[in-house]
Amino acid sequence: MRALWLENNKIDLRDIQQPRKQNEALIKIRKAGICSTDLELVKGYYPYTGVLGHEFVGEVASLTPSPSSEGSGESLRVGDRVVGDINAVCGACEQCLNGRPTHCENRTVLGIVNRDGVFAEFTQLPTANLHKVPASAPDEMAVFTEPLAAALEIQEQINIKPTDRVLLIGAGRLGQLIAQTLALTGCDLRVVARHKRQQELLSARGIRIIAEEEIQRWRWDVVVEATGSSNGFALARQAIRPRGTLVLKSTYKGEMNVDFSSIVVDEVNIIGSRCGPFEPALRLMEAKQVNPTALIDDEFSLSDGVKAFERAAQSGVLKVLLTP
Repeated sequence: MRALWLENNKIDLRDIQQPRKQNEALIKIRKAGICSTDLELVKGYYPYTGVLGHEFVGEVASLTPSPSSEGSGESLRVGDRVVGDINAVCGACEQCLNGRPTHCENRTVLGIVNRDGVFAEFTQLPTANLHKVPASAPDEMAVFTEPLAAALEIQEQINIKPTDRVLLIGAGRLGQLIAQTLALTGCDLRVVARHKRQQELLSARGIRIIAEEEIQRWRWDVVVEATGSSNGFALARQAIRPRGTLVLKSTYKGEMNVDFSSIVVDEVNIIGSRCGPFEPALRLMEAKQVNPTALIDDEFSLSDGVKAFERAAQSGVLKVLLTP
């Protein structure tokens, strides 16, 4: 099969062996999305060699479910449209046994850690990782399930009340979805968005924008930092009130200088936030309560995958899709 392969910080289209893992479903990819993590992997953010990509919608090509499979995978049939959790876990380590499977000590991660991804004609995942896509959600919407689930993880971790003053810093690919999901809580939400297109997308949904110079120090109950930059973190630190909650929704390349003494004095709660629940994400899209399709800037065939990455890396570009 054809696949977009990463090796030594370079990507190219290759013919590779179709995946044949036992006790996993074979999935024919319908659409896949390029995200910031994919772009950073090419730059060397994490040492990975293999097929890139983890955001996808596909259809089940064959099933060989494991006897230990649990969850939505049990009711799947060949031909079903599916999306999939990116962490394949062992179910037997300390983290898995104590309800923290996304931190499995032996996990492989789709297109990121020791598991080929979805920028290919086919991929494989355990059936327990798969979720059926509602008929009313087109492929262009369903391909956003993984990042939308990541956005919803914030509300899994903390209770955001309608009375909370919430500041979101960053309105890129993930930030746009975080803004849409936070707005559903009824909180007093403001978003820092630098690019005109980002601002237009937020304004179209009635989400209020705030300039950096307008942000009051020590006033915000919850601050979500979604830029992954030291400047974004510094702004978030200035904005959060004493005993407020600072949510870090991006990974940071390299090291940062942080004044932890002030964090202790102000008793700031810092929460790292990563993968989230797929089923609520699918329900929100089915009910049309969020609309991620407005983020799509371009679509390329898999054979033009290198060009697709070049397009996705351009300043201000949001979502670029690949179609095998």
